[in-house]
Amino acid sequence: MPATLARRRVTAALLGLASALVLASCADPADGGTTEVADASGRTTKINTSPDQHRVTTAKVDSIAAEVPEEIRRRGTLEIVDSSGSAAPLTFHATDNKTVIGVEPDIASLVADVLGLEPHFHTVSWENIFVGLDSAKYDVGFSNITVTEERKEKYDFAPYREDNLGFEAKKGSGLKVTGPQDVAGRTVAVGSGTNQEKLLIEWSRENEKAGRKPVDIKYYQNDSDTYLALQSGRIDLYLGPNPTAAHHAATSGKTEVVGTYSGAGATLQGLIAATTKKDNGLVEPLADAIDHIIRDGTYAKVLRRWGLSDEAVTESRINPPGLPRSGT
Repeated sequence: MPATLARRRVTAALLGLASALVLASCADPADGGTTEVADASGRTTKINTSPDQHRVTTAKVDSIAAEVPEEIRRRGTLEIVDSSGSAAPLTFHATDNKTVIGVEPDIASLVADVLGLEPHFHTVSWENIFVGLDSAKYDVGFSNITVTEERKEKYDFAPYREDNLGFEAKKGSGLKVTGPQDVAGRTVAVGSGTNQEKLLIEWSRENEKAGRKPVDIKYYQNDSDTYLALQSGRIDLYLGPNPTAAHHAATSGKTEVVGTYSGAGATLQGLIAATTKKDNGLVEPLADAIDHIIRDGTYAKVLRRWGLSDEAVTESRINPPGLPRSGT
Protein backbone atom coordinates (compact mmCIF):
# COMPACT_ATOMS: atom_id res chain seq x y z
CA MET A 1 0.00 0.00 0.00
CA PRO A 2 1.41 3.44 -0.88
CA ALA A 3 2.63 5.34 2.18
CA THR A 4 0.39 8.35 1.56
CA LEU A 5 -2.74 6.20 1.27
CA ALA A 6 -1.83 4.23 4.37
CA ARG A 7 -1.16 7.43 6.28
CA ARG A 8 -4.57 8.78 5.26
CA ARG A 9 -6.27 5.61 6.45
CA VAL A 10 -4.41 5.60 9.74
CA THR A 11 -5.14 9.28 10.33
CA ALA A 12 -8.83 8.81 9.61
CA ALA A 13 -9.04 5.83 11.94
CA LEU A 14 -7.30 7.70 14.73
CA LEU A 15 -9.46 10.79 14.40
CA GLY A 16 -12.53 8.58 14.60
CA LEU A 17 -11.17 6.82 17.65
CA ALA A 18 -10.31 10.03 19.45
CA SER A 19 -13.74 11.53 18.87
CA ALA A 20 -15.48 8.32 19.86
CA LEU A 21 -13.74 7.87 23.19
CA VAL A 22 -13.17 11.21 24.87
CA LEU A 23 -15.21 13.92 26.35
CA ALA A 24 -17.54 13.52 29.28
CA SER A 25 -18.25 11.17 32.16
CA CYS A 26 -20.07 10.67 35.40
CA ALA A 27 -20.00 8.05 38.13
CA ASP A 28 -22.56 7.22 40.78
CA PRO A 29 -21.28 5.27 43.80
CA ALA A 30 -24.83 4.25 44.62
CA ASP A 31 -25.34 2.31 41.40
CA GLY A 32 -23.18 -0.66 42.45
CA GLY A 33 -19.99 0.39 40.74
CA THR A 34 -20.38 1.84 37.27
CA THR A 35 -18.76 4.61 35.29
CA GLU A 36 -20.60 6.26 32.43
CA VAL A 37 -18.52 7.68 29.59
CA ALA A 38 -20.08 9.83 26.87
CA ASP A 39 -18.63 10.85 23.52
CA ALA A 40 -19.09 14.16 21.70
CA SER A 41 -22.27 12.94 19.99
CA GLY A 42 -23.88 12.12 23.34
CA ARG A 43 -23.61 8.35 22.95
CA THR A 44 -22.87 6.82 26.36
CA THR A 45 -21.30 3.61 27.57
CA LYS A 46 -21.95 2.56 31.15
CA ILE A 47 -18.93 0.56 32.33
CA ASN A 48 -19.44 -1.94 35.12
CA THR A 49 -16.57 -1.56 37.58
CA SER A 50 -17.93 -3.91 40.25
CA PRO A 51 -16.46 -7.39 40.88
CA ASP A 52 -19.72 -8.95 39.67
CA GLN A 53 -18.98 -8.69 35.96
CA HIS A 54 -21.58 -10.94 34.28
CA ARG A 55 -19.03 -11.55 31.53
CA VAL A 56 -20.12 -12.31 27.99
CA THR A 57 -19.69 -16.03 27.33
CA THR A 58 -19.83 -18.36 24.34
CA ALA A 59 -19.87 -22.10 23.66
CA LYS A 60 -16.97 -24.48 23.07
CA VAL A 61 -16.22 -25.23 19.41
CA ASP A 62 -14.98 -28.81 19.23
CA SER A 63 -13.16 -28.43 15.91
CA ILE A 64 -11.14 -25.46 17.21
CA ALA A 65 -10.58 -27.00 20.65
CA ALA A 66 -9.07 -30.04 18.93
CA GLU A 67 -6.30 -27.82 17.55
CA VAL A 68 -4.99 -27.02 21.04
CA PRO A 69 -1.72 -28.84 21.90
CA GLU A 70 -2.44 -32.10 23.71
CA GLU A 71 -0.63 -31.12 26.90
CA ILE A 72 -2.86 -28.07 27.36
CA ARG A 73 -6.01 -30.02 26.48
CA ARG A 74 -5.16 -32.65 29.11
CA ARG A 75 -4.55 -29.93 31.69
CA GLY A 76 -7.90 -28.32 30.91
CA THR A 77 -6.82 -24.77 31.69
CA LEU A 78 -5.55 -21.81 29.70
CA GLU A 79 -2.84 -20.05 31.71
CA ILE A 80 -3.29 -16.38 30.83
CA VAL A 81 -0.86 -13.64 31.85
CA ASP A 82 -1.57 -9.93 32.00
CA SER A 83 0.07 -6.84 33.42
CA SER A 84 -0.37 -5.74 37.02
CA GLY A 85 -0.60 -2.08 36.03
CA SER A 86 -4.09 -0.72 36.64
CA ALA A 87 -5.15 0.58 33.24
CA ALA A 88 -8.88 1.02 32.73
CA PRO A 89 -10.57 -0.06 30.52
CA LEU A 90 -7.88 -2.60 29.47
CA THR A 91 -6.99 -4.46 32.68
CA PHE A 92 -7.70 -3.00 36.12
CA HIS A 93 -9.15 -3.78 39.52
CA ALA A 94 -12.85 -3.69 40.30
CA THR A 95 -14.30 -1.67 43.16
CA ASP A 96 -13.25 -4.43 45.61
CA ASN A 97 -9.61 -3.64 44.71
CA LYS A 98 -8.80 -7.29 44.01
CA THR A 99 -10.93 -8.63 41.15
CA VAL A 100 -9.19 -8.11 37.79
CA ILE A 101 -11.57 -6.81 35.13
CA GLY A 102 -11.41 -5.10 31.72
CA VAL A 103 -11.58 -5.75 28.01
CA GLU A 104 -8.42 -7.88 28.03
CA PRO A 105 -9.65 -10.51 30.52
CA ASP A 106 -13.07 -10.47 28.85
CA ILE A 107 -11.65 -11.32 25.42
CA ALA A 108 -9.27 -13.88 26.94
CA SER A 109 -12.22 -15.55 28.69
CA LEU A 110 -14.18 -15.74 25.44
CA VAL A 111 -11.22 -17.37 23.69
CA ALA A 112 -10.92 -19.89 26.53
CA ASP A 113 -14.65 -20.65 26.14
CA VAL A 114 -14.21 -21.51 22.46
CA LEU A 115 -11.20 -23.71 23.28
CA GLY A 116 -13.10 -25.52 26.04
CA LEU A 117 -10.54 -24.48 28.65
CA GLU A 118 -10.85 -22.91 32.09
CA PRO A 119 -9.16 -19.48 32.08
CA HIS A 120 -6.58 -19.00 34.83
CA PHE A 121 -5.33 -15.41 35.14
CA HIS A 122 -1.88 -14.45 36.38
CA THR A 123 -1.26 -10.77 37.00
CA VAL A 124 2.44 -9.84 36.93
CA SER A 125 4.72 -6.92 36.11
CA TRP A 126 5.12 -6.07 32.42
CA GLU A 127 8.60 -7.58 32.00
CA ASN A 128 7.53 -10.80 33.74
CA ILE A 129 4.87 -11.38 31.10
CA PHE A 130 7.61 -12.22 28.64
CA VAL A 131 9.77 -14.06 31.17
CA GLY A 132 6.79 -16.29 31.91
CA LEU A 133 6.00 -16.88 28.25
CA ASP A 134 9.65 -17.72 27.53
CA SER A 135 9.70 -20.34 30.30
CA ALA A 136 6.28 -21.75 29.31
CA LYS A 137 4.96 -20.86 32.78
CA TYR A 138 2.10 -19.13 30.98
CA ASP A 139 0.40 -20.13 27.73
CA VAL A 140 -0.63 -16.77 26.37
CA GLY A 141 -0.46 -13.06 27.11
CA PHE A 142 -3.57 -10.87 26.82
CA SER A 143 -2.15 -7.56 28.00
CA ASN A 144 -2.36 -4.88 25.31
CA ILE A 145 0.75 -6.39 23.66
CA THR A 146 1.62 -4.77 20.35
CA VAL A 147 2.83 -6.78 17.37
CA THR A 148 6.38 -5.68 16.53
CA GLU A 149 8.91 -7.09 14.08
CA GLU A 150 11.42 -7.50 16.89
CA ARG A 151 9.00 -9.44 19.10
CA LYS A 152 8.08 -11.72 16.21
CA GLU A 153 11.51 -13.33 16.52
CA LYS A 154 10.48 -14.92 19.84
CA TYR A 155 6.69 -14.86 19.87
CA ASP A 156 3.66 -15.68 17.73
CA PHE A 157 0.75 -13.26 17.53
CA ALA A 158 -3.00 -13.60 17.00
CA PRO A 159 -4.39 -10.02 16.81
CA TYR A 160 -7.71 -9.05 18.38
CA ARG A 161 -7.72 -5.21 18.57
CA GLU A 162 -6.28 -2.19 16.83
CA ASP A 163 -3.39 -0.52 18.64
CA ASN A 164 -3.61 3.25 19.00
CA LEU A 165 -1.56 5.46 21.29
CA GLY A 166 -2.65 8.64 23.03
CA PHE A 167 -0.73 11.70 24.21
CA GLU A 168 -2.34 12.90 27.43
CA ALA A 169 -1.80 16.40 28.81
CA LYS A 170 -3.14 18.48 31.66
CA LYS A 171 -6.53 19.89 30.69
CA GLY A 172 -6.23 23.29 29.07
CA SER A 173 -2.55 22.84 28.23
CA GLY A 174 -3.01 24.10 24.68
CA LEU A 175 -0.71 21.35 23.40
CA LYS A 176 -1.33 19.44 20.18
CA VAL A 177 0.71 16.44 19.05
CA THR A 178 0.71 15.35 15.42
CA GLY A 179 4.34 14.30 14.98
CA PRO A 180 7.91 14.40 16.33
CA GLN A 181 8.25 18.18 16.05
CA ASP A 182 5.47 18.68 18.61
CA VAL A 183 7.35 16.86 21.38
CA ALA A 184 10.79 18.40 20.71
CA GLY A 185 12.14 19.67 24.01
CA ARG A 186 9.05 18.44 25.86
CA THR A 187 9.15 16.27 28.98
CA VAL A 188 7.16 13.12 28.22
CA ALA A 189 6.47 10.14 30.48
CA VAL A 190 6.21 6.65 29.01
CA GLY A 191 6.23 3.04 30.22
CA SER A 192 9.58 1.26 30.04
CA GLY A 193 9.80 -1.63 27.59
CA THR A 194 6.62 -0.67 25.73
CA ASN A 195 6.22 -0.02 22.04
CA GLN A 196 5.20 3.56 22.88
CA GLU A 197 8.62 4.00 24.47
CA LYS A 198 10.21 2.74 21.26
CA LEU A 199 8.16 5.19 19.20
CA LEU A 200 9.06 8.09 21.50
CA ILE A 201 12.77 7.27 21.32
CA GLU A 202 12.54 7.21 17.50
CA TRP A 203 10.81 10.59 17.52
CA SER A 204 13.50 12.01 19.78
CA ARG A 205 16.19 10.82 17.36
CA GLU A 206 14.29 12.32 14.43
CA ASN A 207 14.16 15.64 16.25
CA GLU A 208 17.91 15.62 16.88
CA LYS A 209 18.64 14.78 13.23
CA ALA A 210 16.43 17.70 12.19
CA GLY A 211 18.28 20.07 14.53
CA ARG A 212 15.47 20.18 17.08
CA LYS A 213 15.73 19.44 20.79
CA PRO A 214 15.39 15.78 21.86
CA VAL A 215 12.51 14.55 24.00
CA ASP A 216 13.14 14.53 27.75
CA ILE A 217 11.80 11.03 28.49
CA LYS A 218 10.69 10.21 32.04
CA TYR A 219 9.72 6.92 33.68
CA TYR A 220 7.48 6.38 36.70
CA GLN A 221 6.66 3.26 38.71
CA ASN A 222 2.90 3.53 38.23
CA ASP A 223 0.13 5.59 36.68
CA SER A 224 -0.64 7.40 39.95
CA ASP A 225 2.87 8.84 40.07
CA THR A 226 2.68 9.74 36.40
CA TYR A 227 -0.58 11.64 36.78
CA LEU A 228 0.71 13.47 39.84
CA ALA A 229 3.70 14.58 37.78
CA LEU A 230 1.37 15.68 34.97
CA GLN A 231 -0.84 17.73 37.29
CA SER A 232 2.14 19.36 39.02
CA GLY A 233 3.75 20.33 35.72
CA ARG A 234 6.84 18.15 36.16
CA ILE A 235 5.99 16.53 32.82
CA ASP A 236 4.21 17.95 29.80
CA LEU A 237 2.75 14.76 28.36
CA TYR A 238 2.13 11.09 29.03
CA LEU A 239 2.22 8.66 26.12
CA GLY A 240 0.25 5.45 26.65
CA PRO A 241 -2.46 3.28 25.09
CA ASN A 242 -5.19 5.56 23.75
CA PRO A 243 -8.05 3.64 25.40
CA THR A 244 -6.41 4.19 28.79
CA ALA A 245 -5.66 7.85 28.10
CA ALA A 246 -9.17 8.52 26.82
CA HIS A 247 -10.81 6.70 29.71
CA HIS A 248 -8.72 8.57 32.29
CA ALA A 249 -9.36 11.92 30.64
CA ALA A 250 -13.09 11.25 30.56
CA THR A 251 -13.42 10.00 34.13
CA SER A 252 -10.98 12.37 35.87
CA GLY A 253 -11.87 15.59 34.08
CA LYS A 254 -8.31 16.78 34.76
CA THR A 255 -6.55 15.73 31.57
CA GLU A 256 -7.20 15.60 27.83
CA VAL A 257 -5.95 13.58 24.88
CA VAL A 258 -4.04 16.02 22.66
CA GLY A 259 -2.89 13.61 19.96
CA THR A 260 -3.29 10.03 18.79
CA TYR A 261 -1.00 7.82 16.75
CA SER A 262 -0.94 4.28 15.42
CA GLY A 263 1.14 1.96 17.55
CA ALA A 264 2.98 0.78 14.43
CA GLY A 265 3.91 4.21 13.05
CA ALA A 266 2.58 6.62 10.46
CA THR A 267 1.98 4.18 7.60
CA LEU A 268 0.84 1.00 9.35
CA GLN A 269 -2.11 0.33 11.65
CA GLY A 270 -0.77 -1.16 14.88
CA LEU A 271 -2.37 -4.30 16.27
CA ILE A 272 -2.81 -5.75 19.76
CA ALA A 273 -2.49 -9.53 19.87
CA ALA A 274 -2.70 -12.67 21.96
CA THR A 275 0.97 -13.52 22.42
CA THR A 276 2.52 -16.98 22.76
CA LYS A 277 5.99 -18.47 22.73
CA LYS A 278 7.05 -19.00 19.12
CA ASP A 279 6.15 -22.34 17.57
CA ASN A 280 4.42 -23.72 20.67
CA GLY A 281 1.42 -24.76 18.57
CA LEU A 282 -1.09 -22.44 20.22
CA VAL A 283 -1.29 -19.46 17.88
CA GLU A 284 -3.46 -21.21 15.26
CA PRO A 285 -6.25 -22.22 17.66
CA LEU A 286 -6.06 -18.78 19.29
CA ALA A 287 -6.53 -17.06 15.92
CA ASP A 288 -9.34 -19.43 14.97
CA ALA A 289 -11.05 -18.81 18.32
CA ILE A 290 -10.80 -15.04 17.83
CA ASP A 291 -12.23 -15.35 14.31
CA HIS A 292 -15.08 -17.41 15.74
CA ILE A 293 -16.03 -14.85 18.42
CA ILE A 294 -15.88 -12.13 15.77
CA ARG A 295 -18.38 -14.11 13.68
CA ASP A 296 -20.71 -15.09 16.52
CA GLY A 297 -21.03 -11.50 17.78
CA THR A 298 -19.70 -11.98 21.32
CA TYR A 299 -16.50 -10.10 20.45
CA ALA A 300 -18.52 -7.03 19.43
CA LYS A 301 -20.50 -7.24 22.69
CA VAL A 302 -17.30 -7.21 24.75
CA LEU A 303 -15.84 -4.22 22.91
CA ARG A 304 -19.14 -2.38 23.21
CA ARG A 305 -19.39 -2.94 26.98
CA TRP A 306 -15.96 -1.30 27.43
CA GLY A 307 -16.53 1.54 24.96
CA LEU A 308 -13.93 0.22 22.50
CA SER A 309 -16.00 -0.67 19.44
CA ASP A 310 -13.83 1.56 17.26
CA GLU A 311 -10.83 -0.72 17.92
CA ALA A 312 -12.45 -3.80 16.39
CA VAL A 313 -10.66 -5.95 13.84
CA THR A 314 -12.45 -8.04 11.21
CA GLU A 315 -10.14 -11.06 11.43
CA SER A 316 -7.13 -12.40 13.32
CA ARG A 317 -4.21 -12.65 10.89
CA ILE A 318 -1.38 -14.64 12.43
CA ASN A 319 1.89 -12.69 12.73
CA PRO A 320 0.87 -9.64 10.64
CA PRO A 321 3.33 -6.79 9.86
CA GLY A 322 4.20 -5.01 13.10
CA LEU A 323 6.03 -1.97 14.39
CA PRO A 324 9.24 -1.86 12.32
CA ARG A 325 12.65 -2.30 13.84
CA SER A 326 14.54 0.85 14.79
CA GLY A 327 16.14 2.46 11.78
CA THR A 328 14.13 0.46 9.23
